[in-house]
Amino acid sequence: MYLAVKHLHVTCVVLSAMGFLLRGAWMLSGSALLRHRLTRILPHLVDTLLLGSALVLAVMIEQYPFVAAWVTAKVFGLLGYIVLGTLALKRGRTLAIRLSAFAAAVAVYAWIVSVALTKNPSGFLAPIWAG
Repeated sequence: MYLAVKHLHVTCVVLSAMGFLLRGAWMLSGSALLRHRLTRILPHLVDTLLLGSALVLAVMIEQYPFVAAWVTAKVFGLLGYIVLGTLALKRGRTLAIRLSAFAAAVAVYAWIVSVALTKNPSGFLAPIWAG
């Protein structure tokens, strides 16, 4: 069962990233597709499955936020990613703000993935913190 949930989680990670990158491209080009009904609904479905599978995995491997540092880091990274993603796709008042928030959201997303892969709360920033 663990492998099935993990595969679902990783698939949702990839789909979520691809969807965010696509919506970011549409935002930068001013495409009306960004406001399409499916574009507004599908990311919530994918992200709900992503979060649900993350919770199931946390219970299965007994690694919880505020107990396992790397899981805590992912939760705080997720909150930052959500704020930055909202600024990038909806709430940023200027194109420069949206573009900056988009780039920062992509960087945070990559950091969250690196934390997951290394089980280190610093993720790809570990060499900077170590030296």
